[in-house]
Amino acid sequence: MSIRSGRHFLQIPGPSNVPERILRAIDRATMDHRGPEFSDLTLELLDGLKKVFKTEGPVIIFPSSGTGAWEAALVNTLSPGDRVMMFETGHFATLWCELAGKLGLEVDLVPGDWRRGVSAEDLAVRLGNDKKHEIKAICAVHNETSTGVASNIAAVRKTIDDAGHPALLMVDTISSLASIDYRHDEWCVDVTIGCSQKGLMLPPGLGLNAVSQRALDATKSSGLKRSYWDWDGMLSNNASGFFPYTPSTNLLYGLQEALNLLFEEGLDNVFVRHDRHAEATRRAVQAWGLEVLCQNPNEYSSVLTAVMVPDGHDADALRQTILDHFDMSLGTGLGKVKGKIFRIGHLGDFNDLMLAGTLSGVEMGLSLSGIPHQKGGVAAALDFLADPTHARFE
Repeated sequence: MSIRSGRHFLQIPGPSNVPERILRAIDRATMDHRGPEFSDLTLELLDGLKKVFKTEGPVIIFPSSGTGAWEAALVNTLSPGDRVMMFETGHFATLWCELAGKLGLEVDLVPGDWRRGVSAEDLAVRLGNDKKHEIKAICAVHNETSTGVASNIAAVRKTIDDAGHPALLMVDTISSLASIDYRHDEWCVDVTIGCSQKGLMLPPGLGLNAVSQRALDATKSSGLKRSYWDWDGMLSNNASGFFPYTPSTNLLYGLQEALNLLFEEGLDNVFVRHDRHAEATRRAVQAWGLEVLCQNPNEYSSVLTAVMVPDGHDADALRQTILDHFDMSLGTGLGKVKGKIFRIGHLGDFNDLMLAGTLSGVEMGLSLSGIPHQKGGVAAALDFLADPTHARFE
């Protein structure tokens, strides 16, 4: 097997690159998860996560993927046969819908073309037609990882309020948390779902729920069975800094360091950095003469950019060429856009030179693959990054 010099470029939209400081934090002896030192760590982490979610309410940490956090949100608040409304904004929204169906919920899936986010106008019509308030929850993906489309959650909340509808609002921030501005309390979200391996810059393994008082009240009448995902057991143990079962101790060490990194940079600065790299990437795509999958500029994601390849060309073949020649991984197209797009991740522990290398690999790969494009995408991105007026992109 040949040896490749240099680092592998992991430019998928999660799991993201793990900083050395976090790797070193994880690489510690496991402590007693029933001891006083661990209690102090847990209480510190829960307080720090509240700042990331922008909430005063409880945050729950599960040893799980984001899928587990999806399930926890549903089983703690709903009953078999309850109607939930979901929006087909992409592959992960569809998977959440499938999970809800397997739990015995009745899902109203609002169809979409995977190029736009949640339509507040469509939501208003559907809520207006729900005179008996049979819809018990509205579930939306903030940043759809499969498409690079970010929905306007504040507009979703306003639509629910204007309709006077009592449905719970649940939001998936799996790829947006700690990368794009998100406001759990201000937007009156009832359950926010997150995970560790994207904006928080950790390996996979931690699922997160931020929970409103309305959601906690809903647990009293919810009829879906739960054990591992039970909020009550978590919250009663968390109050003293412990868990009802063995937590992912070493990942929690990493989470402590991840929060330190985020707060040292400042969350607002983190968001500006992501905005800036996303804009530079889109300028490269435009200069290449290619098309961004997301059609509404107001919904452009600052986490990733999904790029369409011309008809007759295979995005996965391009990705393989780039991996083989330049040791860089790009995100594949999922579901109905498989083979039609590739995804450039620009999130987490990421800087200007890493983006320059990423875009260089893409531009060289386009040439090697014979995909029609214009030269100069990298130059367009570098011109933007080097312009002092864009040091803080607004």
